[in-house]
Amino acid sequence: MKIALTVNGEAREADVWAGESLLTALRDRLELPGSKNACEQGECGSCSVLLDGVPVCSCLVLAAQADGHEIVTVEGLARDGDLHPVQAAFADAGAVQCGFCTPGLIVATDDLLRRSPDPTDDEIREALSGNLCRCTGYAKILDAVRLAAAR
Repeated sequence: MKIALTVNGEAREADVWAGESLLTALRDRLELPGSKNACEQGECGSCSVLLDGVPVCSCLVLAAQADGHEIVTVEGLARDGDLHPVQAAFADAGAVQCGFCTPGLIVATDDLLRRSPDPTDDEIREALSGNLCRCTGYAKILDAVRLAAAR
């Protein structure tokens, strides 16, 4: 089946099979590998994208459900070759180790800062609670969110 959607501000089409996830369509059909395929159960957040401005685990959304909708991936946050402030803050704070969880954390942080530009530590923890990191221990991730908010 053919779907038409807006991805990172650009009208796109893809041929997908009925049971294909949005994650697979983004990575394999639309060649946007930023969202990572980890748990395939919506538990880790590595595949998080914005669907009509709302964060979702793209592994749990059928590609067909995204037909006619707007998707923003981690790639879509950068503009004109420059890192998004959240992306830059993660790099500057050393919040990136293996990088597998990073795209989902960046998307979740962008969503948080759009809703709450000066979040409390509790708000940060709540906003990132759906994203698992196995490398950092979260301290540098929290630092990165605070740095992005300060900028």
